[in-house]
Amino acid sequence: MAKILVINPNSNERVTAGLRESVAAIDADIDCCTIENGPFGIESDEDIAAVVPLIVHRVQSFPDYDAYVIACYSDPGLAECRSQVSKPVRGMQESAIETAMTHGGQFGVLALSDESIARHLAYIDSLGFRSRLAAELPLDITVDQSANDPGTLDKVIRTGQRLVAEFGANALILGCAGMAGIRAEAQKKLPVPLIEPAQAAVVLALKDVR
Repeated sequence: MAKILVINPNSNERVTAGLRESVAAIDADIDCCTIENGPFGIESDEDIAAVVPLIVHRVQSFPDYDAYVIACYSDPGLAECRSQVSKPVRGMQESAIETAMTHGGQFGVLALSDESIARHLAYIDSLGFRSRLAAELPLDITVDQSANDPGTLDKVIRTGQRLVAEFGANALILGCAGMAGIRAEAQKKLPVPLIEPAQAAVVLALKDVR
């Protein structure tokens, strides 16, 4: 059975717990770990710069895994890790968009904030998928709120419904690892597929391995 390491680059254990819940049903040997000395939430360019060497070190320190998933929607350290190890390394945003493409039409993204959106749009442009983006809307929450605030579920549902009704999204992406634990409940209230990016990244990593 393939061994996958899912790395939460922030130090919020509740985020890691949500990731474990999200990938639990996947048929693989999956470990989810927290980078304890990372920022409590990755919400700025400074946070991203700070975690890149930590992520690279974590991947290099655990060579026995068959593949690795970086569980932050900005995909920090993805290029650096791929240049350092020969095994598959998957990022959340890249994997979520690749998965959204399989549903046809355009996709919508539920982001933490306007600052997150600016960063995500630049990345989507670099991947060449801007024309497939229906819209990306902010929930106006922090990483910690995404994982711990009960009100986040309602925000995700309402914003997701708006992305479908007003912008024509055929699939939706949760734009933060902190929302991993609420995907199943939110999906019940949304008319299109709701993609949890870490889950998508693990599925694609398994295909890379096999």
